[in-house]
Amino acid sequence: MDAVKAIQYYINRVLSDTSGMKVLLLDKETTPMISLVATQSYLLSKETFLVDKIENGQRDTMRHLKCICFVRPTEASIRELVDELRSPKYGDYYIYVSNILKKSMIELLAENDENEVVREVQEFYADYYAATPCLFHVGLTPAVHPLFAEGHSWNPGALSRTVQGLSSMLLSMKKRPNIRYERNSAMAQKLGQELQYLMDHESNLFGSNSRDSQTQLFILDRKNDPVTPLLTQWTYHAMIHELIGISNGRIDLSYVPGIRPEVKEVMLSQDQDTFFKQSQYLNFGDLGVSVREYVDTYQSKTESHHQIQSISDMKRFVEAYPEFRKLSGNVTKHVTLIGELSRIVASRQLLSVSELEQSLACNEQHNSDLKTLRTIISNPKIAPENKLRCVIIYALRYERSQSNTIAELKQLLITNGVDADQVSAIDVIIRYSGASERQTDLFQNENLFSRGKNIFKGLQGIENVYTQHNPALADMLEQMVRGRQGLHWQERLPNLDPKARPPLIGNENGLFNQDIIVFVVGGVTLEEEMAVAKLNAKFTTQNIRILLGGTSVHNSTSFLSELSTTFFP
Repeated sequence: MDAVKAIQYYINRVLSDTSGMKVLLLDKETTPMISLVATQSYLLSKETFLVDKIENGQRDTMRHLKCICFVRPTEASIRELVDELRSPKYGDYYIYVSNILKKSMIELLAENDENEVVREVQEFYADYYAATPCLFHVGLTPAVHPLFAEGHSWNPGALSRTVQGLSSMLLSMKKRPNIRYERNSAMAQKLGQELQYLMDHESNLFGSNSRDSQTQLFILDRKNDPVTPLLTQWTYHAMIHELIGISNGRIDLSYVPGIRPEVKEVMLSQDQDTFFKQSQYLNFGDLGVSVREYVDTYQSKTESHHQIQSISDMKRFVEAYPEFRKLSGNVTKHVTLIGELSRIVASRQLLSVSELEQSLACNEQHNSDLKTLRTIISNPKIAPENKLRCVIIYALRYERSQSNTIAELKQLLITNGVDADQVSAIDVIIRYSGASERQTDLFQNENLFSRGKNIFKGLQGIENVYTQHNPALADMLEQMVRGRQGLHWQERLPNLDPKARPPLIGNENGLFNQDIIVFVVGGVTLEEEMAVAKLNAKFTTQNIRILLGGTSVHNSTSFLSELSTTFFP
């Protein structure tokens, strides 16, 4: 199960099935989906000499070109297609939609093809964003598709888009899974029900009513682990997203003073960037060594290219020049990114902030952590948002403790310059995912047995105080695969269909030959993506394949923004 390869397969089909010079028309949503998995050079290799948006009404007429249209089957995109067919700018049209196309939409396209330029209409299921091979999302944002309506309930538009994206992913992987959902989440259950209805209604696409016994879909709710999106990250990919921000593979560096024009906006791609593929999970300390070696490699190749003394030397240089230019651009990109990360870490004093975050997330040390927290809040060099995150994690851990000082800490934040509206996020998080809303003992501090486990964990050796935390999702998956606490997981994740008889997730011998899709309502993080990638590598011998998905890919800013603007305005 590789999300990137699944969409690349469809793109290859779309472009290869039509020979000759062509233009590729995308809509505003399929454009970023395609840019994540296909480069300009790849498109050119498929004789695609122009890429444009169907919404652009200023395109030139070029009747000698064939036109490939790849759009989402939305009313807006179908209207644009209808307008295009009424006044065609190209010779032939091959229309591909990224999801199930309604019969009424097909009829509308046929009625308006008076010039008879449409040669083909097909469904190619690529209606989701493939961020990495083991991570996909459906791209929900508060501005376009607010996640929540009222309380813990779906905004209808967000639910519809999520069902479309998730069903498209299943069709692209040729899966009809057994669905399990977190018992305490009405949103997870509702999503499962809507997806199951669609699979039953479109049984000709999803196959017969018999489920794929080797595929499980676990629908989880972000509210059961609100801590993971709040933590400072220390691995390369996750750091970039947390400290700078990544939008559909693109990173905006234009704000950096004196930035060179060629790196004002850069792309990150495992397919096209060997250094990134090898370094995305490195911690910040090892990353410095890795980029130093990368620069040394570049310098050695530069020196060899200066030694051109013969015709054969020139030929060798010309043949290597495209690769050399690519290497040069990549070196500049990564040196710039790592330099900016270093500046941010130092200027925001993130080492001290992160050490406290990790302690609050992983250890029961109320008095010492409270003392450190007061010091952090009083430090004028630490950004308000970082002070706020520390207090939120404290509030989540000690919400039920009689000795908590949440009210005092709120006032201390305001006294030290944090805006009162920002401070209200503490109450938002507690209402969204406080102890009464969570299904699990997230901090292992709610009873004597779990406290004992937590203390024992704290006594064990820690390789790095900044990366102690392990996402709850990763702990759950590892225990399932190893066959531990089987009854607990069966109770926490009931089957959507109580009559279903899938393989027991509590098999004491562990799981074998299973495809597991985990989808998180409320968004996933790159820390969780890294954990899933490592689990895939760890359990290869058991033939376990895990794919992670979510309504969006969060950093701490987007997570708090989504809750503040859509859950409790």
